Amino acid sequence: MEKSLKRKSIFDKCHLFTEAAEARENGIYPFFKPISRSIGSKVLIDGRELLMFGSNNYLGLANDIRLKTAAEEALERFGTSCSGSRFMNGTLDLHEEFEHKLARFVGKESALCFTTGYQTNLGSLFALMGRQEHVLVDKYDHASIMDGIFLAEGSKHDINLHRFKHNSVSDLEKELQKIPIHESKLIVIDGVFSMEGDIALLPEIKQLADAYNAGIYLDEAHAIGVVGPTGRGTCEHYGNHGDLCDLVMCTFSKSFGSIGGFVAGDHIVIDYIKHFARPLIFSASMPPANIAAAMKALEIIETEPQRVQMLQHNAKRLAEGFKNVGFNIGTTETPIVPLVIGDNEKTFLLWKAAYEKGIYINPVISPAVPPQRALLRTSCMAIHTDEEIDTAVSIIAEEARKLGIID
Repeated sequence: MEKSLKRKSIFDKCHLFTEAAEARENGIYPFFKPISRSIGSKVLIDGRELLMFGSNNYLGLANDIRLKTAAEEALERFGTSCSGSRFMNGTLDLHEEFEHKLARFVGKESALCFTTGYQTNLGSLFALMGRQEHVLVDKYDHASIMDGIFLAEGSKHDINLHRFKHNSVSDLEKELQKIPIHESKLIVIDGVFSMEGDIALLPEIKQLADAYNAGIYLDEAHAIGVVGPTGRGTCEHYGNHGDLCDLVMCTFSKSFGSIGGFVAGDHIVIDYIKHFARPLIFSASMPPANIAAAMKALEIIETEPQRVQMLQHNAKRLAEGFKNVGFNIGTTETPIVPLVIGDNEKTFLLWKAAYEKGIYINPVISPAVPPQRALLRTSCMAIHTDEEIDTAVSIIAEEARKLGIID
């Protein structure tokens, strides 16, 4: 007689996942903390005021009165939603006005706005990658880049993925040498890497791209408003206004103090993406208030370069402060300063100690970073004062010494 098989439920794995519950019980669960108010460089959580050193609001514009006013005016004119995709009834004259300004800002012919930065990478890379074509990615590239490639692979099949060592031009060349020169290929890199805070070696990568007949897609989510003398990103950081890459992508959820994203490049390429990017076609477009806020942020970035300069001053002070007290901060050159700890438990314990002393930072463990490279991701904003930066460094260093993380 055939033995009866135990019935399996699709939800069994949910019941087996206990790590989050255990962390909550132990008081070291760091995620989904509800912020009840944001006041400049401080936030209110559970009735306590904390110094925010874990935000991507790099230029401090998310609470700027000018962005709020622009958003309110757009709400009054257009309502709360476009109620449709860009393809149908979801394109406003605001979208097109903003796209024109963005293209000019990054030195490209044309730009296209998506509802989120994640969808920008998902949609653009899905549209661009075809069967038997090659895509080369830095091993530290953002998850949204990888998901865009996986979406294309799952739908179109036979896409050839090549991963090269982080910021290694020599390893990239080894991968390029494996690909016949006549075959289509795209190099996809972050301009500023979101966890390490270092900057892509773009001029050297451009030389390889030219030599091996490859295009370059540059994710500037953490670069625009952050690096370059006027905040135009990685190309400007290296003294160039757009010719070091074929496509520029950025999100509005960081320096722009809003939400959404864009991709910019040659008009014919952007028009192609516009007609083949599934996340653009099948998602409601950016709400009017978010477009207006991001467009006002762009105006401020262009007219107030001192904000970018203050951010860069603060970034240097934060990095030097942590380095001087003994932290391993990797090779950061930006406001993203990782405190590399390695051990998951000590990472969470230091997060908790800093949180209890009034400093908000972000613990990051695998798979967001490689195994054994657990870290605390700290980041500063243009609106932080020198005193606030020094306070954060002092408190975190004191707690790290108690845990034996630094001497």
